[in-house]
Amino acid sequence: MGSYVNRKVMIEFWFMGETKDRYLQEGIQIYFDRLKHYTKFEKRIFKDVKTIKDANQLKKAEGEKFIKSMLPGDFIVLLDEKGRVFTSLELAAALEKWQTSSHKRIVFIVAGAYGASEDLSIRADLKLSFSSMTFSHQMIRLMLAEQIYRAYTILNNEKYHNE
Repeated sequence: MGSYVNRKVMIEFWFMGETKDRYLQEGIQIYFDRLKHYTKFEKRIFKDVKTIKDANQLKKAEGEKFIKSMLPGDFIVLLDEKGRVFTSLELAAALEKWQTSSHKRIVFIVAGAYGASEDLSIRADLKLSFSSMTFSHQMIRLMLAEQIYRAYTILNNEKYHNE
């Protein structure tokens, strides 16, 4: 293992609802198991708001759940298809910068199937997109776990990332 290990800043992954597909659960777990070597982190699953049928009201209720769990000083990264696109190298550099700032937690949020509420979007410090294409909120969890793992391998000059 390389020399870049984060032990100061907590990284949290916040997901709306359980990951449904077993292959995604297994993939996420593979990268979370690998990530343990580089940083302390937590995965938090927020309970679905299944009783609301209107998409805008649903997004608002889900957004309120996330916002109520935020602490002052959190750096909030919201996964959003309209967000900023990074290369893997740029994401690694950004992650390193966020960890060396005054933030106590870096929180990556994957909202529900209809996306993020306006309030949640406004509160986010960064909106991050992996592509201009749309991916399911279930699949993006696996992609996020892999990219954060990749970022740490880049920061440690390990062979996982080929450039």
